[in-house]
Amino acid sequence: MSDQGNSDQIDFWSSAAGHKWVARQAELDTLMQPVLDGVLTRADLRAGLRVLDIGCGAGAGCLAAAQALGDRGAVLGVDVSEPLLDLARQRAAALPQITFHHGDATALRLDPPYDRLISRFGVMFFSDPVLSFTRMAAQLRSGARISFAAWGQIPENPFFTLPARAARATIGAMPKTDPDAPGPFAFRDPQRVDATLTQAGFADIKCEVMKLDLTPAGSVEDLAQQMCDIGPANGAITHFKASPAQVAELRQTIADALRPYAQNGPLRLPAEINFVTAIKP
Repeated sequence: MSDQGNSDQIDFWSSAAGHKWVARQAELDTLMQPVLDGVLTRADLRAGLRVLDIGCGAGAGCLAAAQALGDRGAVLGVDVSEPLLDLARQRAAALPQITFHHGDATALRLDPPYDRLISRFGVMFFSDPVLSFTRMAAQLRSGARISFAAWGQIPENPFFTLPARAARATIGAMPKTDPDAPGPFAFRDPQRVDATLTQAGFADIKCEVMKLDLTPAGSVEDLAQQMCDIGPANGAITHFKASPAQVAELRQTIADALRPYAQNGPLRLPAEINFVTAIKP
């Protein structure tokens, strides 16, 4: 595979999708905070280390890592989305220990090597994951640790299944896609993750399948609107060129489906997350 093999994902995240995620940055960071916490807890960050954040998006992981590393540490955030990186640069403007690189992580050429690699949902989009992880490993020193999060099994993640089901009922059924293709669920199978990292040269590979609650800050109506702006519901809206009335019906259907998750207090959405760690020998 050439370095251009991830071009579909680069195009996607550099287009309207990237701008939509920028607009929703604060909400998404709050929603996904338990996932980022899990990545950082397993990363064993210490003062003075050099950290790569792959698929850094709008920079939440970079900012959190910099806190753990202190002034002597360094964080490099890597992403293919210029809109998201523009926001990340703004958020980290006062922190010279954080820098950003716009490009495909498969094509990185860094010197000196880094001590840690972290990622919150940023490593499931490579067209040739063995090649990408092999090349990322080349940017890490011997003994470096990686810690990343990937979505677990599809039925256990209503963040995707709930809006997809609502869209199917109100707008129409989307064309079938391959969940093993580059995308959010490509690393849902711990055995595939283990095989990929083993072939890429990593050792001491652990995949902890964990149930947790995502933590949206607003109401069911707020989350329903967010789900219409990004993700499967938005994909259906775009694909079928849904009318305003259809979008309104879809938003209401999603909100109604979310209400059971807010019956006993704040809205909490269950999720299954694969937390993966490994060592470069």
